[in-house]
Amino acid sequence: MPVEAAGPSLGPIPGFLQKHCVACHGDDQPKAGLALGGIRGHGQILKARKVWENLADMVEAELMPPEDKPQPAPAEREAFLVAVRGIFDHYDRTAKTDPGRVTMRRLNKAEYDNTVRDLFYGTDFNASENFPSDDVGHGFDNIGDVLTMSPVLMERYLAAAEMIARKVVLTELPKPTLRRFDAKNLRPYRRDNVDKNDYRAFTNDEDAKGGDSGPVWHELALSPNDAFDFVVLAYGDRSDKKPVKLALYVAGDQLPAPSGKSELDKLAGKALQQVGPLRILKIVEVKSRDSKKPDRIALPMAPQPGVGKIGVALLKPEKGEPDSKVYLRMFGVEGPRDVRPYVMRRFMESDASKPVAEQNREILNRFASRAYRRPATAAEVDRMLALVTSVQADGGSREQGLQLAIQAVLANPKFVFRAELDDRPTAPDARAIDDYQLASRLSYFLWSSMPDDELFALAAKGELTKNLESQVRRMLKDPKSSALIDQFAMQWLQLGRLTAHAPDATMFPEFKEPLRQAMLTETKLFLGEIMREDHSILDMLDSDYTYMNSSLAKLYGVYDTMGNGSGRKKIPGGKSFRGDAIFDRVTLTDGLRGGLLTQPGILTVTSNPTRTSPVKRGKWVLEQMLGEPPPPPPPDVPELEQQKGKLTGSLRQQMEQHRADPACANCHAKMDQLGFAFENFNAVGAFREKDGNDVINPSGVLDGDKKFSGPAELRKILIGRKDDFAKCLTEKLLIFALGRGLEYYDDRAVTRIVEALQKNDYKFSTLCLEIVRSEPFRMRRGSEELASGEE
Repeated sequence: MPVEAAGPSLGPIPGFLQKHCVACHGDDQPKAGLALGGIRGHGQILKARKVWENLADMVEAELMPPEDKPQPAPAEREAFLVAVRGIFDHYDRTAKTDPGRVTMRRLNKAEYDNTVRDLFYGTDFNASENFPSDDVGHGFDNIGDVLTMSPVLMERYLAAAEMIARKVVLTELPKPTLRRFDAKNLRPYRRDNVDKNDYRAFTNDEDAKGGDSGPVWHELALSPNDAFDFVVLAYGDRSDKKPVKLALYVAGDQLPAPSGKSELDKLAGKALQQVGPLRILKIVEVKSRDSKKPDRIALPMAPQPGVGKIGVALLKPEKGEPDSKVYLRMFGVEGPRDVRPYVMRRFMESDASKPVAEQNREILNRFASRAYRRPATAAEVDRMLALVTSVQADGGSREQGLQLAIQAVLANPKFVFRAELDDRPTAPDARAIDDYQLASRLSYFLWSSMPDDELFALAAKGELTKNLESQVRRMLKDPKSSALIDQFAMQWLQLGRLTAHAPDATMFPEFKEPLRQAMLTETKLFLGEIMREDHSILDMLDSDYTYMNSSLAKLYGVYDTMGNGSGRKKIPGGKSFRGDAIFDRVTLTDGLRGGLLTQPGILTVTSNPTRTSPVKRGKWVLEQMLGEPPPPPPPDVPELEQQKGKLTGSLRQQMEQHRADPACANCHAKMDQLGFAFENFNAVGAFREKDGNDVINPSGVLDGDKKFSGPAELRKILIGRKDDFAKCLTEKLLIFALGRGLEYYDDRAVTRIVEALQKNDYKFSTLCLEIVRSEPFRMRRGSEELASGEE
């Protein structure tokens, strides 16, 4: 590594370490894996910045050296702290910008599936189902350094590419189908008006005794992207021998642009009010008078979004006209007229006036550019065209050639990997990435998928950088932003472990699959509101709302019986729970629960199968909320379960005996205190007053002098440490956004993001915006690391 001669001296640091630290933390089997001997330059301290910042905090709080060791004089302690923090201050003020370097990384399973879905216009192939699991680094499965490519995975990529290509471009097309609804099955039901030939008669004489004036309809959900033919089989009767006029309509609660009152007033029928919003497609004429030769009317329909019903209605007779009667055998829809699947139609879009070879070029240029997340080169497109040509030369069809081109693109490293091409790969200076690379970083951060058309368009014009804020806000509102919860939050909170967690079925019979899924959904909905409504990230520490269904409500104690029994209690606010399929937003009024810390899913994954674990819960708070992971336990210290018979009393008393070992005391003193704050919640998150016969004591002390009793008071203390939480969450989300672990040179970016959060009420959007604006996200450098200090 290059060195920088200028910088603060180590001053009293080596002497302080030698006198107070090296005895326990020397280079030979250092305690907690922390070796402090042999510090020769401030570059070593900078590289382990987080460790040294934690060390300085412990020295300042007089937690180190341990109380049973000789203590430094106040002036000696102060000189050490000034020297350590002076190194960081000097670096932050003088060092060159170093955005770091991300290993070219392949798409993980979730990113692959999402990218294939969006590449093929919303078609979900679940293509990664048989891929091996992704490795995890720094807590996430999108880290470039651990996303390896095995021979097995390569085989699965090839198989997935072949499967997708076959489904996108069909070589044999099906025939259009007719979905018909016979007259006897039409609504409103009137079987008495159906004759022996299965014709249903209705008239526009609304005053006819016992008559059926219609209109009639049937439920039908139409694909909003496909065009169909509305088919009617009928004959009519009218005394003046003129054709019977019949209105063909579509209806639905979500129907755009329904017909207005003036048009609807022309329709006859007592049942008209039952139809709901409708749009008249066309008034057609029924000319046949013969049941053996009914008219077959086929009305071409453009794509019809929002349709839930189709139907027919007679028109009211105009003044002086006789009444009309129609005999309806059936109606239905035939199609789609273009029997190619929607994804094939979109993929094959091209200028039909051009020669086929030019159409193929248009298709493949668009496809490759979207798949590679930047404009495809002419040479890349030529190679794909050559594949199509070779297939056709061997007697294959155009469609088979396009299938092979799709396979080639999907198996190409330019698709499988997120490659950021660099014409200066070893240059150490920092420079901005281009707009296409920025679009990919942005979309894979917030959506775990490829950029959409709007991002591509801005990148093509070179205008993405100046529109970052509006794009981030747009993307957070998009339904695809749920990936940020599914991919980031579930891994950050370690809730993925809940899918395999198995509490003892005898001790916790209420824990069944519906409750497991409800726990996951609660947290996702809770975080989804914070993201969509742009709440403060501090709601994650403490809030007065959550989401519940019936299973969760029972666990929370909001009501005692399942289903619709009379013993149900109400949600605060007056609503009733409506089963397991529907989650309601619930206001928490007792102050016992709030934020993430007391959600049953978190409490369950931080427990053992048969009991709670104050150690796991305390460690989880330290690691995931405060960013202060404890060191690993000494290898020779037995687990609590291995000491049964030696430890007595309540779980709290046993833990106190366990940490009497000096090797355990320092770490457990903090972890256990935090964990016992949640001891009123059992191993599946239900509230309790006792653990067996022992009354639970949820009190503790944090940071030496902050006393609490239970989770509500602990949450207040944690809110007092909101900047520690903000820094922790920033670091976690920045790791996820960058796809790499953080280094000492990233600390300036983290500090700036936390400062922006402080100025903007800790809004979730501010966190995402500042990450996207940060130098590590928008910039890059070559493989040579920038100078950081003396070795």
